[in-house]
Amino acid sequence: MDKNITRVRRARKTRAKIAELKVVRLAVHRTNSHIYAQVFDETGCKIIASASTLEADVRSQIKHGGNVEAAVIVGKRIAEKAKAAGVSSVAFDRSGFQYHGRVKALADAAREAGLVF
Repeated sequence: MDKNITRVRRARKTRAKIAELKVVRLAVHRTNSHIYAQVFDETGCKIIASASTLEADVRSQIKHGGNVEAAVIVGKRIAEKAKAAGVSSVAFDRSGFQYHGRVKALADAAREAGLVF
């Protein structure tokens, strides 16, 4: 089986469980060059907040978007934006990626910035 197919299958299972619980979801996606984070509402249809290494403010702080330092900055930024939108508690959706490296760094930074999951 292809690595991406198995990752998407894992992501589908996670999203189904989060949709069943009807909670706000923090979804993370990573590529070799960038990392993205979005906070979705309970229905999964509306984006409440988003942050990525493509934003001008983040790009000015980092040298490369595909490393742990960039993930930490995006994690802090998504937590700030979510709290400003009135969201304090989320379910973490790692999109089938291993909870390791950049994904873990983003999650830890979001927790330190005040987001609860």
